[in-house]
Amino acid sequence: MAIPRPRTTTGDPKVDTVLEELLTAHGNDANDDLIRSLLITALEMDKANIGRLELKIATQTMVEMLNAWEVFAPWADAAKVTIFGSARLPAGHPDYELAVDLGRRMAARNWMAITGAGPGIMTAGMEGIGVERAFGVNIQLPFEQQAAAIIAGDAKLATFKYFFTRKLTFMKETDAFAVFPGGYGTLDEAFELLTLVQTGKSYPVPIVLVDHPGSTYWNRWREFIEAELLAAGMISPADLDLFLHTHSAEEAAEYLCAFYSCYHSLRFVGRRLILRLRSAVSDEALAELNREFADLVVSGEIERVEATETERRDNDNVGLPRLALRFNDRSFGRLVQLIHRINALGGRAGAGAARGLLHDVAPDVPTGPAPSGGEDGVSGRAGGPPSPPPAEPG
Repeated sequence: MAIPRPRTTTGDPKVDTVLEELLTAHGNDANDDLIRSLLITALEMDKANIGRLELKIATQTMVEMLNAWEVFAPWADAAKVTIFGSARLPAGHPDYELAVDLGRRMAARNWMAITGAGPGIMTAGMEGIGVERAFGVNIQLPFEQQAAAIIAGDAKLATFKYFFTRKLTFMKETDAFAVFPGGYGTLDEAFELLTLVQTGKSYPVPIVLVDHPGSTYWNRWREFIEAELLAAGMISPADLDLFLHTHSAEEAAEYLCAFYSCYHSLRFVGRRLILRLRSAVSDEALAELNREFADLVVSGEIERVEATETERRDNDNVGLPRLALRFNDRSFGRLVQLIHRINALGGRAGAGAARGLLHDVAPDVPTGPAPSGGEDGVSGRAGGPPSPPPAEPG
C-alpha cells in the first residue's frame, strides 16, 4: 500500500471555496497549500466518524507540536546538542560531573543544549551549559509532573503528554547527541536515534556515547551489539561508525563539533543529494572522495555544483559551496563515513558551532503537481533568529 498523500481538495466546490476564503482572510503566504491540506485532513477525520479518543490524540498531538515549534522558533538557527542520560544519577556521581564538563565545553564553542528537563544527567547538562543556553523538553509522568528547578518557568521549556511528540521534537531540533548511562528510557532514546539515522529517516548527526573512566556501561553495550547484531548480519559494519564511545568530555566535544568543521548540512533536490559545506574541498580531496565512496553513487560521481533553483527559491544556505551525488538511498552508515571523511580532508580542529544546520533527508510529500525540476526537497531552517548568548570568557 502506498504512503497516504495529503489532499489538496475536498471534492466539494462549496467547501473548497470556504477554505480558500478562510486562507485568504487569515493571510496568504507560501505555505497555504500545506495549511489547506491540514484543514482538509481535519475535515476528513470528521467525515470518517473517527472516535472521540482518536480525535483527542490527534488534537493533543498538533497542540504539542505547535507549542514546541513556538518554544524553539526564536533560536531555530542555533546549533544544539541533546544530552540524554539517567534521571537517577546524583550530583557528585562521575557521570554527572562528566555531563557538567561536556556542557561547559559546548558552551565555550557557542552551542546550546536540549535535555529532558528532569534531574540527574539532564540537570547536569543544563548546569554545565548554563540555563541561558538550555532547553527543556519535559514529559509529564504519573509520578513526576514538574521540570527540574533549574529550567522550571523558563521560556525555553516545552512540556509534553506524549512520548512520540517529545521524541519528534528532540530529533527535529537537535544537531548532535551525547548519550550518558541510563535506564530503559535512555536506551530507548539511543536505539531509536540510531535506527532513524541508520535507515535515513533522520538527517545524519554526530552521536557520542559518554561514561566515566572505569565504567563498563557502553563497553558491554557495544559487546552485545557486535556479538548479537553485527555477527548475525542484522546491521552492517558501517553502522558501528554511527557513534563514538569515549570517557572524555574533551574528546566528546571535539567529536561533536568536528562533524560540522567542513560539512554543514544536506538536502535532497530531485534525485540528487546535495551536501553543503562550510569550506570548499580541493580537487585532490574530491578525487579521493570519489575513489573511497564510489559505492554510494548510483550513476555519475560526486561533483561540485552551484545552489539549485529549489534552494535559491527557499534562500537555503545559497552562499555555501556544494557537492552533489546520486545517492543509493540505503547506505546511510556509509553516508556518515563520507561526512567524516569530508571533515578530515577539509575541516579543522577546534571548530565552533555552525548556524542553520538542521535538515531532513527525505523529499517533501507532494501536495500538488511536481515542479519542472523534479520532486522538491525539504528546506531547512531559514531566516535570522537571534544568536545564542556569547560564551563565558575562558
